[in-house]
Amino acid sequence: MFVENLTGTLNLGKKFSYKLNPLSIVLLQGPIGAGKTSFVQGIAKGLSISEDITSPTFALSHHYSSGKIPLIHLDLYRLENVSSAKEVFFSEEEEALQRQAILIIEWPELIEPYIDNFWKIEITYAKHYGRHYEIRDPKNLITFS
Repeated sequence: MFVENLTGTLNLGKKFSYKLNPLSIVLLQGPIGAGKTSFVQGIAKGLSISEDITSPTFALSHHYSSGKIPLIHLDLYRLENVSSAKEVFFSEEEEALQRQAILIIEWPELIEPYIDNFWKIEITYAKHYGRHYEIRDPKNLITFS
């Protein structure tokens, strides 16, 4: 799916949020600046989250509770090994279970083999401008348009 600009990314995230349930896991992959956090901002709008959504690159995770469903947003970019990534993921997964939250993970490459039943979103730069989104449901089918 092609998205032209930031407004399109936010709208796509908002529309996608309606597919999510408590305990959904979403893996976001894409290069730096592709719009992963902007997509999460759109999801948050769809969930009626009132807090400002910011990148958790340095904090590793941010928790948002003001919406219809709580949201935990992870960014594993700074983690360099599987054991560190797994430790953060499993801790936040436990928190998501307790809070019945949605868990969204940017830069999930180190932990993807250890997760079952997730949405996967791959964002790439389009040739001249905009972004391409490939969204796969937990059964690994491309389903979203």
